[in-house]
Formats: sequence, structure tokens, C-alpha cells
Amino acid sequence: MDENQKDHFASLVKAVADERDQTAFTALFDYFGPRLKSWLVRQAMSPDEAEELVQEVMTVLWHRAHLYDPRQASISTWLFRVARNRRIDAQRRARHRVSGAYAPLYPLTETPAADMMFEREEQAARVRAALSGIPPEQMELVTAAFFLGQSHAQIASETGLPLGTVKSRIRLAFERLRRALEDDTPA
Repeated sequence: MDENQKDHFASLVKAVADERDQTAFTALFDYFGPRLKSWLVRQAMSPDEAEELVQEVMTVLWHRAHLYDPRQASISTWLFRVARNRRIDAQRRARHRVSGAYAPLYPLTETPAADMMFEREEQAARVRAALSGIPPEQMELVTAAFFLGQSHAQIASETGLPLGTVKSRIRLAFERLRRALEDDTPA
């Protein structure tokens, strides 16, 4: 996806967030819906399950477009991350339904303590800040590998980069991320 396309999609998301622009939302849905569904099917979901999950992801976009920050990630990265997280949640729920036959009727749920929630938010902010320091050519490869689930060979094939360059850039990105998080760790 080139910069013009990224800017175009970011402006569509802004229109959805600011004005509830249905035309902008439709354009985003038409572009990303089939891509999300295809990716989810490749992640071993049935087409019907994938379609349902795409609906959930796009509902998140409609209701939470104001949370999207184009400085942090492209809209495709954001949507695929939401899809990935929702897919994991769906798999957990499916496992729970299978093993839930012997579970108590009213399971106890543990609510995280306020200090733990605050600590998680701080940690997430540190990770976001560290990710913003990774050069775009490295971040693109990290996104493909970890958010889209592509193998290094697939990334090399799609980008035209040598496999060694792909591996090296991903390794360098993680070294940079590790250093940034170590330097930013509260004492």
C-alpha cells in the first residue's frame, strides 16, 4: 500500500470518526472486508465464521474510529490487529464451550486490580512509543510477520527483498524495540 493510499484511507477513517460518514465507511468496508475475510479463512476459520468476524471488526471501526491514530500504524495494520485479537477471542470461547460442560454454572471472574490495569496501560504506552521509533521499512516487515502472520519467505516474495534482508530488518527492529523498552523501563 503506497503513501497516497494510506493517506486516503486515513482520511476516510477520520470522516467516519468525525462525521459518521457512511460513504467513507462503505469505501473502507468494500476495500478491507474481503481482505480480512480472506486472511481469516487462511487462519483456519470457516468462510461463515470469517464473515461474521469481519462484521465485528468493521463494527469496531464504526464505533471506535476516533481511537485510530495514523501516526501509530496504518489502518490495515489496525484492522488486521483487531481481527487477529477477535479471532483469538473466538477460539478461546470455542474451547471454553467444549470444556465448559463441567464448569460451574456461575464461574468466578477475577477483575484485575486498578494498579495492575494502570501498569498494563503504562506498558502499552511504552511499547507504542518504542514502536514509533522503528524505521518504516523495518516496521512494514514486522507488521507483515507478526500482525498479518506472514512467513519471512512470503514477505520476501511480496516485497521483492532478499530473504536475508527481510530477516535482518526484522531482527534489527526487535533489537531497537528491546533497547527502547530497556532504556524506558522505570527504575
